[in-house]
Amino acid sequence: MKDLADITERIVAFRDARDWKQFHTQKDMALSLALEAAEVLEVFQWKTSEQIVQELPTMRDRLGKELSDVLYWVLLMAHDAGIDLGASFVRKMEENESKYPVELAKGSSRKYSEIGDR
Repeated sequence: MKDLADITERIVAFRDARDWKQFHTQKDMALSLALEAAEVLEVFQWKTSEQIVQELPTMRDRLGKELSDVLYWVLLMAHDAGIDLGASFVRKMEENESKYPVELAKGSSRKYSEIGDR
């Protein structure tokens, strides 16, 4: 399973085999996405930057599972909304590249509206 289409197909098959689409409004999927993203945060809660670096090898499996849960909802929402996520991602990256040109943004954490002559 290497590309988004294959992963999405598996997610939809999983959902549809259980007759769960009836519960999957865009709002409810957005809520589920936010809840799963919060579980990603829990992996790091109460840890210092040094602890995270040190413990990442043992946290990797749990983090992977939580990120997979986030991906599940992102792909399902995009599928049900008719969004070509690959194309949307490319457009968004082009927008980001325009907002954050390397010569102005490199090494800076400032927002696009605060860099250069903007």
